[in-house]
Amino acid sequence: MPILLNPQMMRQVIMDHYENPQYKKTPEKPEIFEKVHMHSSNCIDDINVYALLENDLVKEAYWDGIACTISTSSTDIMCGLLIGKNWKDAKYIIDQYHHMIHEEPYDDSVLDEAIVFMNTSKQAARIKCATIGWDAMDEIICKHHHEK
Repeated sequence: MPILLNPQMMRQVIMDHYENPQYKKTPEKPEIFEKVHMHSSNCIDDINVYALLENDLVKEAYWDGIACTISTSSTDIMCGLLIGKNWKDAKYIIDQYHHMIHEEPYDDSVLDEAIVFMNTSKQAARIKCATIGWDAMDEIICKHHHEK
């Protein structure tokens, strides 16, 4: 993904994932997935994030529920970005995303399309929307790793 994105390109990526989310579904066998429920008191966001972790890999990731444009697109991008990653790489990507959102130094080379949320901090009310799915996945990965 080019690092020099203009606002129109960024909006297009966000709208593409909002209108056609690739990972929005409840898994066919939800009982074999780790699941975290998240909701926001400031927005309509009320989602479940699912991850199937096998051999320290994020084998599958999905989300479902009701979410605003920012939550929908950021969570959908996150699922696609983390599938196939080992837990250490997934955790690193999540941490870099959070650094970006909070205007801290970050490694943009691992964020791919998630880079479109680089200006989220300028709209403080949207930070929760942009991080709700990422926070759920972080909880899943941390819980899974600590149980081993």
